[in-house]
Amino acid sequence: MRAKLDELVTAALQRGAAVPAFTCYDFTTATAVVEAAEETGLPVILNVAPKTAAARAGQRLITALRSLADGAAVPVCVQLDHASDLAVIRESVRSGADCVLADGSALGFEENIALVRGVRAVLNADGGTAVVLEAELGGLAGDEDKAFGVDVQAAGLTDPTQVRDFAERSGAQLLAVAIGNVHGKYKGAPKVRWDVLERISAETTSSEATVPLVLHGASGIPAGELLKARTLGVGKVNFNTELRSGILATLEAETAAHRADGENLQGLLGRWNASAREFAAATLRTLGE
Repeated sequence: MRAKLDELVTAALQRGAAVPAFTCYDFTTATAVVEAAEETGLPVILNVAPKTAAARAGQRLITALRSLADGAAVPVCVQLDHASDLAVIRESVRSGADCVLADGSALGFEENIALVRGVRAVLNADGGTAVVLEAELGGLAGDEDKAFGVDVQAAGLTDPTQVRDFAERSGAQLLAVAIGNVHGKYKGAPKVRWDVLERISAETTSSEATVPLVLHGASGIPAGELLKARTLGVGKVNFNTELRSGILATLEAETAAHRADGENLQGLLGRWNASAREFAAATLRTLGE
């Protein structure tokens, strides 16, 4: 069933939980994630990467995910992730995305605010007033679509002193932060800066309108630390690398046997689904129960 991202995340925080978001490059993975959500009875977010959305069949995928989400027995959001191209954002919303990460994190502070406000203006003019906007302040090192090892020291941190001003002026309804998290795989153990998150949390919860926080690059961060993040205002947690790694490992282990079994593609896709579903269900339970 359709749900508003900000309301979904706020409700999760109120019960001491968080909602996971999984990047889905295809319908098989998205189906597995939704099945896991229905199995656990918990809400979930289907993320679509910007390169996927801009690809030839990207908008068809978003439409398919919207239909999958609408037919689910639990609340499901479809989000366009890390987007800055206004044309892709507008097209993706028309195709069925109901939330967008307007990502100006590579820009200067004022330019980042201007991007988020510009996306809101474009969507409002296009009838998308109900679309929920997430923004990102601080730079995450690494690649969103490729899991290279990333030195945590390369990650930029969110400046807590900028958070309240950014949230109020940009109008973002959720705020993704950089606290030592990275996209991809960590070189060495993740080093979450709890001191930075605590200061950010104090800023976002003391303003007139509380802004839920988002943690990107959660793959590889121990479950105990993710649970701690929930207590500091993180209500949405993004996963990509671990989901992809599990799927690829399954395909590597299973392809030869299914080829020998009469080119059994249906069976192989079933194992793909099972791998994604098991990871998603375990993550949903960790964060949502």
